[in-house]
Amino acid sequence: MLLREVITPLTSSKTLLSISSLALAMGLYSVLPVLKELSVYRTVGDAPSDLHAALSLVLGWLLVFRTNAAYARWWEARSLWGVLINASRNVAIKLKTLSRPDAFETRYLSVRLIAFPRALMQHLRKAPFDHQDIPVAAAPHPPLAIVEQVYAWLSLRKSEGRIDGDELRVIDADLAKLLDVCGGCEKISRTPIVRSYRTFARQCIFLFLLTLPWGLVEDFQWWTIPLTIVISYFMIGMEIVAEHVEEPFGYDEDDLDLEGLCDTIQASIETVLSEPALSTKP
Repeated sequence: MLLREVITPLTSSKTLLSISSLALAMGLYSVLPVLKELSVYRTVGDAPSDLHAALSLVLGWLLVFRTNAAYARWWEARSLWGVLINASRNVAIKLKTLSRPDAFETRYLSVRLIAFPRALMQHLRKAPFDHQDIPVAAAPHPPLAIVEQVYAWLSLRKSEGRIDGDELRVIDADLAKLLDVCGGCEKISRTPIVRSYRTFARQCIFLFLLTLPWGLVEDFQWWTIPLTIVISYFMIGMEIVAEHVEEPFGYDEDDLDLEGLCDTIQASIETVLSEPALSTKP
């Protein structure tokens, strides 16, 4: 358990590997004050260790706030995709039971409901989305274009009398959630954490770590090196992890598994629309 949970990720995770490399670099840097302490210049550049103890408390509060703010964005994004999964299932069920589509129409709807989350994923990643069965590649907003096509299909079926206004409102209650989720994800994607705050946090970490070994060396001598590595690992790690988590729609290992969530939606919709609707007649 200890090997799998603590040791193995240090070599298998790119994020933790980069953090470890920076912490080791700080360890090499801490050799300088240790050598100074053993030389005739031992009194030059000393800083009281109590000062760093006080600074570490303040910096800890700053990093906790930074991490919480970043994780809140990640969790909000995951919650929105959870809503998307449920809304997609509900829309598929309601379209099948209320609009009673034939085989061609079922494929028409299935392709679009499955394509929507993938179009949203590419839209959030600012990547092109192309689908051989849906002409939305040239659309400025592919997710919007897909939902618009579903609404156009519903409007046509209503004009034919195949669904009435009450049934349309029932379907619309969940179909509208698709674009609500899209808007919520765009809010996260287009509103990053304030740059000044991010820069300020990094400056505080840099100054703290730059002076840390000079404050430890008088009390800890050679132990300054491992202590600097451990403290640097946690300080740098909290900042780097927060940086990765605050943008949850990318390709980093800490980002949301959007491909897996899209596969979940696809499997649900294929299951719903492939099964025949139950008859209400005795």
